[in-house]
Amino acid sequence: MNTTPVVPETLHHHIRRMTGRDPHEGHRVATPLELLFDLTFVTAFSFASSQLAHALAEGHYTSALLGFAFASFAICWAWVNFSWFSSAYDTDDWVFRLVTMVQMIGVLVLAVGLPRMFASIEHGEHLDNSVMVLGYVIMRVAMIFQWLRAARQDPARRRACLTYAKAIAVAQIGWVVQIVVDFPVGTSIILAIILGLIELAGPVVAERRDGGTPWHAHHMAERYSLFAIIALGEGVVGTLASLSAVVEEQGWSLDAALVCIAGTGLTFGMWWVYYMLPSAPILHAHRNRAFVWGYGQMLIVTAIVATGAGLHVAAYFIEHKAHVGPLATLLATAIPVSVFLAAIYVLYTYLVRRFDPFHIWLLVATAAVVALAILAALAGVDMAVCLVILMLAPAVTVVGYETLGHRHQAEALASDEHSAVT
Repeated sequence: MNTTPVVPETLHHHIRRMTGRDPHEGHRVATPLELLFDLTFVTAFSFASSQLAHALAEGHYTSALLGFAFASFAICWAWVNFSWFSSAYDTDDWVFRLVTMVQMIGVLVLAVGLPRMFASIEHGEHLDNSVMVLGYVIMRVAMIFQWLRAARQDPARRRACLTYAKAIAVAQIGWVVQIVVDFPVGTSIILAIILGLIELAGPVVAERRDGGTPWHAHHMAERYSLFAIIALGEGVVGTLASLSAVVEEQGWSLDAALVCIAGTGLTFGMWWVYYMLPSAPILHAHRNRAFVWGYGQMLIVTAIVATGAGLHVAAYFIEHKAHVGPLATLLATAIPVSVFLAAIYVLYTYLVRRFDPFHIWLLVATAAVVALAILAALAGVDMAVCLVILMLAPAVTVVGYETLGHRHQAEALASDEHSAVT
């Protein structure tokens, strides 16, 4: 029988002081509100992925890559802004909940603006990100309110909170100027890169004041893993699109089974590989490694979404709706998968601060698998078979980690813990 007393404060959502959460709080997990917030990004990733797939299938590589890079940064950064603040200052009172709802509206507006932004880059006249910026204005007004509230109610970290608020405001003014002034596409992209660097620099400066904000290492590791799972949903969507294309063309055939196995296996393998990162224990012991880790995760999530888009390109190819050949079709999936795996290994090495020679063998074997898939596409092998071969790329890491890699990781973590103590 459960005899745990019911605390009255947990039964209501009256206003609570935003004094900061305990960064060592036990059993800290994602809240239902955070999970609800994450759902808005399902739509945003879906729009970005579909636009990327369509542009790649048409052979518009420059507009595809530029548009997707811009969209991915905007989507990921919107999530990052909310999630780190929530880890440090989530009060779960009615004010925090309603302000979060406003931010969710901003994310949806951002998603609606993605097709227009992609189209403007493709036509080459000017970068039309006005709707996206409107979405950010909605989110940023809410975010600045949150940081000012934290600055007022958490005097010990007042300077850090105000720095966040100022950095967000400066960057947002820059984005608004970009849509008010009609710059050419090239100038707009350069300005966007500069504003992106300002965005990334803001947290670095803020966290160096007053000891930084009280974010929770294990909580943030879980939050990013959930974000990655949302991105992996695009792999499922891409698999379904490819499967539907095969069934439409050939009925329920061997190719249909191979496409289903390849897409699901690729998505599942990437999910498995993602969890080889020892994020939580390392960040708990070394909070200063959070910036490279957090920014690196944005590249990982972007690669995951692009992989789903690549599977969708394969669907266009199978349906004879693509204007690209089999090699370009395969590369649309192979390149993001390779970027994902490379980023995982680089981030792993950065976290443990120890290079594992065993990784060389795994990377060589992975490169061989990717090369074999490419050669198969060049030789005219059926696309379903090429995808099955590519599916084995993350499987190399999975098998290697489960046989020997886990021991190497245990040694690395033990060595890191020893060095931290001494």
